[in-house]
Amino acid sequence: MKIKDQFFTAILSLTAAFLSAQNNDKHILELDGTSTGIKIQPTMYGIFFEDINFAADGGIYAELIKNRSFEFDEPLTGWKQQNTKTLSHNLDSGFLTIYSDDAKTNKNYARITINNDQNYVLENEGFRGIGLHQNSRYDFSFDLENVSGNISALNASLIDEKGAVISTVPVLIKGKGWQKYTAVFSPSKTVEKAQLKITFTGKGVVNMDMISLFPQDTWKGRKGGLRKDLVQKLHDLKPGFLRFPGGCIVEGRTLAERYQWKKTLGNVADREYLINKWSSGFAHRLTPDYYQSFGLGFYEYFQLSEDLGAEPVPILSCGMACQFNTGELVHLEELNPYVQDALDLIEFANGGSATKWGKIRTEMGHPKPFNLKFIGVGNEQWGEDYIERYKIFEKAIHAKYPDIKIISGSGPSPDGEFFDYGWKELKKLNAQIVDEHYYNSPEWFTKNAGRYDDYDRSGPKVFAGEYAAQSVGVVKPDNKNNWQTALSEAAFMTGLERNADVVTMTSYAPLFAHADGWQWTPDLIWFNNLQSYATPNYYVQKLFSNNKGTDLIRIYENGKPVKGQNQLFASAVQDTGNEETIIKIVNTNSREKLIEISPKNIKPGKNLTKITLTASQLSAENNFQTENIKPAEERSALKKGKISVVIPGNSFIVLKLK
Repeated sequence: MKIKDQFFTAILSLTAAFLSAQNNDKHILELDGTSTGIKIQPTMYGIFFEDINFAADGGIYAELIKNRSFEFDEPLTGWKQQNTKTLSHNLDSGFLTIYSDDAKTNKNYARITINNDQNYVLENEGFRGIGLHQNSRYDFSFDLENVSGNISALNASLIDEKGAVISTVPVLIKGKGWQKYTAVFSPSKTVEKAQLKITFTGKGVVNMDMISLFPQDTWKGRKGGLRKDLVQKLHDLKPGFLRFPGGCIVEGRTLAERYQWKKTLGNVADREYLINKWSSGFAHRLTPDYYQSFGLGFYEYFQLSEDLGAEPVPILSCGMACQFNTGELVHLEELNPYVQDALDLIEFANGGSATKWGKIRTEMGHPKPFNLKFIGVGNEQWGEDYIERYKIFEKAIHAKYPDIKIISGSGPSPDGEFFDYGWKELKKLNAQIVDEHYYNSPEWFTKNAGRYDDYDRSGPKVFAGEYAAQSVGVVKPDNKNNWQTALSEAAFMTGLERNADVVTMTSYAPLFAHADGWQWTPDLIWFNNLQSYATPNYYVQKLFSNNKGTDLIRIYENGKPVKGQNQLFASAVQDTGNEETIIKIVNTNSREKLIEISPKNIKPGKNLTKITLTASQLSAENNFQTENIKPAEERSALKKGKISVVIPGNSFIVLKLK
């Protein structure tokens, strides 16, 4: 054969191979609009909140002063005092001593002695600094008792990283006895890591407590409220529920350190501080200054749920400390106070103003009930001890509140001995909703898209309460919120949606992470003292939640559900309110695919909306500078009702048809 003929033969062979490959990447999906009778629950996609990664204090709770009432185990944590003349800690000019009043819940306060008002300085570092926005306004307040001497003013300043003053306010001190003082700062520039600086005019002794700094521009403008940009990101998810307050902090490292919701009510200044379980949770990120002030308490969680239009889903201790730590147990005969906490919580949420706990809710500013429908017993406990305690809780709750739906747990893993035992026993007990948790590799998520296809339809419903793909490994500090993890979660979520008759609640975890104060990765939303950004995983959650529809319909390829064949995953729903059909398709292949959708028992309108979420490479991430990975929307006209779309390689698309 001549070289020229060989060349053309090779070209023809390559062309045939290319066309064959292209033909193999064409897929015809059958969309059947016939009703399945399966409803997509309003709670299908929600939010899991736990105070990890500085999510509450230092995060969504907008207080900017760390250890504002000197209640940490090391009472001066976050505070620094010095002699400005020598820029040293020589305190001849003045000094601070911690006093205690055992009659108070928050017993500590600072006694400050001023010997030389020209030199003594007290500073607070905030939560990895204090974030300030130029021309915004910040409410400064403190409680002070003028004990002795002639101190006539407290001089407060906000200083930048180099010590330059960017805003200052003098506050005149008058009279004796404890009084509350207030002032307003207006910073002259934006600073990410400012500090609060306090000096005094005059000499003498004062007592101080509850030294506080809040932005005025909080969520809904509430004084002492929540950080606006972070709540807005939650609101944009359109969540069906808010699960709170965790997570392992529900259990506590010990029972003494468990979350006790009653201690989070009432006057913020009277709420008892507690060291956060995650302060020492991981050797790679020890964080001894991580405490819970409970400024974000159960009342505020219920209020936030209401703001988001989400069902509140509180989780309570079942008398078992974290089994990864001490595994401390309350004896069954001593469990009643824990059970009573659950009953009282339901009364706090739903009781009338004449009831004991409904009255407290009313006095806090919410006479209308919160309409609680769900309550969780334990976080992710396992074994016989858990089942014994669950039985006691279930009996007591349903005896008094038969309409409340109880969420039980299947342990920390999606399989194994504890998981199997928990499910077996809970099915015997006719449990209503079982919470499953899974942190695993992206490969696990794509392989398990059909996980719920064979679950018992007559058994308990499933709450996929905590899940996230781990790019490196579970509890590895190098995990990334990259496109590979988000894409695998999208593939898995099509399986959750396809099985909406079994899976009725789902939520990614954890929710928030401070860029300088995290303990666990990956996380849905990252923030620093000034900004926040949404991860690719966030946008996957948003596309599912914003397009959940109301009724499940079927989408097939070759008569089978699309759950990974040819690296394609799909689910479909109808939204009866908007008269829309919504199709979600995930392509985990690196090559694009041509998809033709053959509708049956559906009459498509004239237009198609296509939302695409993709990235240039699987390792791509979003960051504070830019969100390169976010949905792009386009609209096109359908020709004779034919639905034909190209799905880029490694991408997730949502198709919406009127």
